[in-house]
Amino acid sequence: MAPDVEKIIQSISLGDQQAVQLLLDSYNTQYAECFFFNTEAQERKKQQQLEEFRKNKIRDCASNSDSDIDSDDERPNLLLREDLAAALLCFVGGQLQPAVLRACLHTLRILSRDRRALGPMVTDSSLLTLTHLGGINLLQPSQQQEKTQIQDQYDRTQTQIYGKEASGSHEAADSDQRCAVSFSECHSYNRRGNVGHLVLAAGKKDAREDDSEEDGKVDDGEVCRKEAMKVLCNIIYNSPLARERASALRLLQGLWESLKQGIWSGAPPTGQFYKLRLLFLLTALRPELRLQLQQERGVFVLTSALEQCLVLRWVDGNQLITDSTSVSKEVSQDVIEILKTIFNVAHRFYRQEPDEEEATLYRRLAAVLRHCLLLSCDGADTMEELQGHTVNILSALPLTCLDVMLAVPVGQASHQYEGVNMDCVHALLLFMDRRLNRGQKLKEKLTPVLSLLTESSRVHRETRHYLRQKILPPLKDVAVRPEQDSTLRGQLVRLMTHVDTDVKDCAAELLFVLCKENVSRFVKYTGYGNAAGLLAARGLLNGRRNSGDGQFASRYSSDSDSDTEEYRQVRSKINLVTGRVEAEQPDPMEGMTEEEKEEEACRLICMINRLSQDQIIQPMGVTRDGRLAPLWGRMRSCTEEKEEEEEEYEEEEQGLSSMPQGLKDKTMK
Repeated sequence: MAPDVEKIIQSISLGDQQAVQLLLDSYNTQYAECFFFNTEAQERKKQQQLEEFRKNKIRDCASNSDSDIDSDDERPNLLLREDLAAALLCFVGGQLQPAVLRACLHTLRILSRDRRALGPMVTDSSLLTLTHLGGINLLQPSQQQEKTQIQDQYDRTQTQIYGKEASGSHEAADSDQRCAVSFSECHSYNRRGNVGHLVLAAGKKDAREDDSEEDGKVDDGEVCRKEAMKVLCNIIYNSPLARERASALRLLQGLWESLKQGIWSGAPPTGQFYKLRLLFLLTALRPELRLQLQQERGVFVLTSALEQCLVLRWVDGNQLITDSTSVSKEVSQDVIEILKTIFNVAHRFYRQEPDEEEATLYRRLAAVLRHCLLLSCDGADTMEELQGHTVNILSALPLTCLDVMLAVPVGQASHQYEGVNMDCVHALLLFMDRRLNRGQKLKEKLTPVLSLLTESSRVHRETRHYLRQKILPPLKDVAVRPEQDSTLRGQLVRLMTHVDTDVKDCAAELLFVLCKENVSRFVKYTGYGNAAGLLAARGLLNGRRNSGDGQFASRYSSDSDSDTEEYRQVRSKINLVTGRVEAEQPDPMEGMTEEEKEEEACRLICMINRLSQDQIIQPMGVTRDGRLAPLWGRMRSCTEEKEEEEEEYEEEEQGLSSMPQGLKDKTMK
């Protein structure tokens, strides 16, 4: 049976904590995994749209979210949820038993998932109340005054309700309505709600919801603080107005001070996950807060937080060590939130030349990120996510600060090359391989690691040699096309013709750098057809530029490309366009005289010219500087005479066909 929301509101107004707890527990149990309350309206709307499509064969532009679906039947329930949220926000401002407070905050968390019912939650007083319950001190001078006003309004509401109850039971419905209105006036929210909100995906659960059963082992105060922070996270995520008010209320300053106190205390961080999540949301959705956190030395403090979470310590001034390379699920989730926030702040530093102080900070961060790449976590998905955020930050750091990734003693390294520790590079290679195999959201998931490996290969000779050994080993089997190969080379070559230009450019750039930007070597491993896109963009279609002429020529060594014996035997038979040995094909011009061949070539040119004039195709040619240019001018000058000859010939044929047979015979003689 559905919980009676009006009854919950009435119990809150009466201040009956025991009844409120019982009713809210029932409500929370039913809607614990509910992200949209208008399920029936959604189904009716979808069925109606399906019927209209079957009838008219026209599909209207669909809404971005199922939560946008609203109906007249749903409107009263929406208003009740808004009234319940307003009542709860007033109620939690008083002295409540821990179990009751926890139930109230749990209900608010459920209600905050619905962006249409956020009206009472985006007011300054509501945000201040939740912030205080979450253990964040905003130091607002007017906070106590607003809380006093809320409490006074709450007391007046209770007085009105008690007075109405004395007048008779037949006015109970009006009493409940006035109670709800009083609570909404207490928070002065707009019933129309907010527009343009981000919406949670249906059925998406928080990573820590599975641990809710263990909350009983933690003190009630800590549980209530977590619940309040969850509500704040939902509100900030779903409401642009809430983000604007949070910025005006200096929520970031209070949150940042709270986090710094935990970091500088030296104690292992506990209960900081949702504060870190809120910090990430604020910096991700408000650009001015990213700049503010940068000015507060955010990267330095968050780097220290990473070291504290992972129990890292420095030895000899420049080496990081730890007692364990594996972390628990809880620690890994804290690390992920810190990494996401660091990226929000640091992504704007890409390809900037840092000063001495910034370079020292970024090298320290890169050393910590190297450790993050080599971590093992509980669960493959968690480790994949952690490594993904680590790669995102590394791809945003200045290239000059990434040398610390290799400046590690070989020691007991699992992978080394030319006396250099390659554990980090190998981890990046495995990460790229996993992302390639998944094949989902390649632009977001794959391009950062491709870009990182490309730039690292340009700067570090050892990295390029190691990656080339793994991705472009000496060719042996050239019987299959490069894009049909199942190796890493084949997977990257397939991406060179991807529909997304960012993906294909990143894949081609990596292979080109591994070939030391040598055109002939690049064509050898990819085929001219696959390589044409990059070569055309760089003006290298004529193949005249080698690795010694490029921008990074000084960084490439002069080692030669070693060919296997199998490759040397079939080198002359390889089709450079496809990159493989093709089966012998019969000569289409066999048996034709030279005049017939010339006539066939001219006819082909005329056909191409007509297609070009009709703008069906545009013939292109390679210029002296290796770029494509239209061939229209050349073809026109070459074919005008031939077209005139063909027209004269056709006119003669038509004239002969219209003559009488006797006259035609005389003319032919």
